[in-house]
Amino acid sequence: MDHDHFIGQVQARAQLPSRGDAEGLTRATLETLGERIPEQVAIHLADQLPLEIGEHLRRTVTMGGVGTGERFGMDEFVRRVSDRGHLAEPNAVYGARVVFEVTGEATQGVLDKVRDTLPAELRPLIDAGSKGEMRT
Repeated sequence: MDHDHFIGQVQARAQLPSRGDAEGLTRATLETLGERIPEQVAIHLADQLPLEIGEHLRRTVTMGGVGTGERFGMDEFVRRVSDRGHLAEPNAVYGARVVFEVTGEATQGVLDKVRDTLPAELRPLIDAGSKGEMRT
């Protein structure tokens, strides 16, 4: 999947008004994920994504986020996506679900390995996708 297709899928599924909004949501979600997961996992996932999108995971390496596997739960994950994406928290939750769904399609199973590194509390963000119910 190339960059334009990825962002187009995020925009359509999240029902966002512009590609810029889809870019911002993708950046907010993947930067936050990059802070939460171990460095090697983030780099492996980034390598499977279009370069411009994978950079959101890599960017946190230079900012000190990746590699620490910083521990935080659902509330903090959603707060960070919300703050970075300038979104209301319910929109941040749904938007992150969409980004994870498209990321899963683009990476052919790598997101499943990322999922396994997350605590049970965060896994519903990956499992629900854009259409499913989010059960915690």
